[in-house]
Amino acid sequence: MQALLLLARHLKANGRGGVVAPPKASFAPVLNLEPTPRRDSQMKLVIAIIKPFKLDEVRDALTTIGVHGLTVTEVKGYGRQKGHTEIYRGAEYAVSFLPKLKIEVALAAQLVDKAVEAIASTARTGQIGDGKIFVTPIERVLRVRTGETNEDAL
Repeated sequence: MQALLLLARHLKANGRGGVVAPPKASFAPVLNLEPTPRRDSQMKLVIAIIKPFKLDEVRDALTTIGVHGLTVTEVKGYGRQKGHTEIYRGAEYAVSFLPKLKIEVALAAQLVDKAVEAIASTARTGQIGDGKIFVTPIERVLRVRTGETNEDAL
């Protein structure tokens, strides 16, 4: 730090201004930002819409089969259920959008069937509004911190 201050004073005294760029981090990964060749996707994104009180059960089931990370978002929506009515202080209110949770899990393709089964079996209550599960291909993944790509980044 002292060396930077001395350098800044020297540059300022010689009319070059006092701005000194910070040293570059030596741990920055070299990122491969080139598009990967198209092939059948070996990675999938499983998106599940579930009832909020089922989150802990679903998370435990996914952990049991080896899923190490997921993203949860609070969402509102409706399907065939089309909302419901509630009575509050004697007045009836129509609730059009019901609170749900959206779980997103990026997986290697070989884990998808186990993950879908784990989510479906633990989120199922047998009542209307249990949710939906979507599976989509992932073309490319990049872990920002290390620069790892695709399945290594999952």
